[in-house]
Amino acid sequence: MIIEYLGHSCFKLTESTGTSIVCDPYSEEVGYSMPKVRADAVTVSHGHFDHDAVANVEGNPVVIAKESSYDLPGVEITSIKSFHDECRGKKRGENIIFKFRMDGIDVCHLGDLGEACSSELIDTILPVNVLLIPVGGTYTIDAEMAKEYVDRIMPDIVIPMHYRTKDCKLDVDKADEFLERFDSECVEEIDGNKIELSRSDLSGETKIIVLRKA
Repeated sequence: MIIEYLGHSCFKLTESTGTSIVCDPYSEEVGYSMPKVRADAVTVSHGHFDHDAVANVEGNPVVIAKESSYDLPGVEITSIKSFHDECRGKKRGENIIFKFRMDGIDVCHLGDLGEACSSELIDTILPVNVLLIPVGGTYTIDAEMAKEYVDRIMPDIVIPMHYRTKDCKLDVDKADEFLERFDSECVEEIDGNKIELSRSDLSGETKIIVLRKA
């Protein structure tokens, strides 16, 4: 499978036979434009401008924005209700976590998760090989809480998202505060926005991979 980072919290996941999914497409109000992309499906964690710009995805994709289970050729999708804040949604509403199983790999996109780490939620999320996690705080979990999620989920690969970059207009922290909580040998910064994975790439030890926006 291929994981392509399109900026902010947006990724394109492509299964080996070609089925593709875009997660949380964003509008240019973020501070920069989303790259042109086509997909078979789009998942939306919640209805905010930086996560629900479905019109930016070409190809007449199926839009998945509810808590349920879905099947696409070669891909199983499960959605899990969570909260966008620490007050059970009273501040910012609900958030949908999406899990994707493709090519034998379990990928989890946490959306704009804002609630504290609980055993109940962790049990619902597991198992996870690749974790796409917000780390910038303010509107989501912050670096400290993101580290706790990583420690309890114990994925093979962690890719941070929803953090401040040069052109980002949102009041969120840089990824550095999250990355500094891990030993340097566990962190790999890729000079690009794409990685290709197979089951053989999963070592059982957690690695943090930082992708650069396309």
